[in-house]
Amino acid sequence: MKFLCVNAGSSSLKFQLVEMPEEKVVISGYIEKIGLPDSFWNTKVNGEKIKGERPINNHTEAVKVLVEELLKYKAVDSLDEIAGIGHRVLHGGEIYAESVLITDEVIKNIESLTKLGPLHIPGNLAGIKAMKEALPSTPMVAVFDTAFHQTMPELNYIYPVPYEWYEKYGVRKYGFHGTSHKYITLKMQDMLGKKDVNLIICHIGSGSSICCVKDGKSYDTTMGLTPLDGLMMGTRCGSIDPSIIEYVCKESGMDVSQVTNALNKQSGLLGISRKSADHRDVEKAIEEGDKLSLLANDLYIDRVVNYIAQYFVKLDGKVDGIVFTAGLGENACEFREAILSKLGSLGIKIDKNKNMNIASYREEHEGKVSTDDSKVAVYVIPTNEELMIIKDTYDIINK
Repeated sequence: MKFLCVNAGSSSLKFQLVEMPEEKVVISGYIEKIGLPDSFWNTKVNGEKIKGERPINNHTEAVKVLVEELLKYKAVDSLDEIAGIGHRVLHGGEIYAESVLITDEVIKNIESLTKLGPLHIPGNLAGIKAMKEALPSTPMVAVFDTAFHQTMPELNYIYPVPYEWYEKYGVRKYGFHGTSHKYITLKMQDMLGKKDVNLIICHIGSGSSICCVKDGKSYDTTMGLTPLDGLMMGTRCGSIDPSIIEYVCKESGMDVSQVTNALNKQSGLLGISRKSADHRDVEKAIEEGDKLSLLANDLYIDRVVNYIAQYFVKLDGKVDGIVFTAGLGENACEFREAILSKLGSLGIKIDKNKNMNIASYREEHEGKVSTDDSKVAVYVIPTNEELMIIKDTYDIINK
C-alpha cells in the first residue's frame, strides 16, 4: 500500500510517497517559491535529485507538479494506487489531541485556528484543498504539530496572565514539533523496551524545541502559543522580556508586526552573529575569530543547557535518556559536546569518540554518545516527521 505525505507551507510543498508497512520511500520532493516567477522543485528518485522549474502560481498548480512527478518517474502507474494522504497541519489548538481523518468539519475547525497560526495554516489548508481536488476519493488524514503536547498538565501550559485571556482567546502554551517528539518517543520506547519512558528530547534545527516526556507523554515543552517562544533558534529569538516589543516600537518607530517579524526572522543566530542563521556558517566564522559568532553560539548552548537542567529537575532526576535530533542535533558533534560538557553536575558524561563518530555524514547515524557510567544515557537519533505522518495516516485509514 502506498501512502503520500504532504507538508504544505505558505510558499512551499514537500511530499513523500512511502510503501507501507515496509516503510520504503518510493519518491520524495520539495516544491519551492510557489506564487513567485522563479518557482522550482527538486525530486529525489533512487537516490538521485532531479531539478525542475516553471512558474507555479498557487498550491493547486503545485499539486499538479506533484502528480506529474509521481507518474513521470513511475512511482505509481495510477493515482488509484495511493491508499491515503497524510497532511502536516501546524495547529490543532485544544480541539485535536491526535491525528484525525479529514472531513468538511475538520477543515472548518482548522480554518478557525488560523488566528493561532496565520503564517502556516493558510498554506496547510491550501495543500489539503488542492489534494482533495486532485484525488477526491482518496482518504486524507490531518497530523497536527501540536497534538502530542496536549497531554501537558495545566500547570505547564497556563501562562501567568489574566486567566480570562485563556478562556476568551486561547492564550496558553501549545508546543510544536510534536510529530518529531512523538516519533523519537516511540523509537526510544522500542529501544529501551518500556512504555513509561522519561526523556528530554532536544529537537535542534533551524527551528528548535526541547520536550520533557514523562511516562511516555509530553509533560512540558519549550515552544509556547507560537513557535517563537523557548529556545533561541536560527532566526527566532526564543524567550525574551515581552516589554522589549513596546520599547523597540517606541524607540524605532516600527509597529508591533514589524518588531514581531524581526523577532521571528532576523534574530537568533542570525541576529547576534550578523553572519547567518546556519550554524555551519557560524562555526566557520568562529574559526576565523569572529567574536559575535562566538557569542551567538555560546548563547545557543547556554539556553539548551538551561532547559535540559530544568527538565531534569521536573523529572526528579529519573531520566531514561537525553536525545539529540533534527539537523543540528544530529550533525553538530562539537555543539553536542559543548552542551553535554556543561551538564557534568547532573552526572552526565560524554564519550567524545562516540559523539564525534555519529552524524548523517558519518558511518554511524544514530547511537549512544554517553559513557557507560554516565548517570543519564545520551543518544543521537535521527527524526523522521514524514514517516510519523505516514504511520498515523496508515493506522487511521486501516482502522
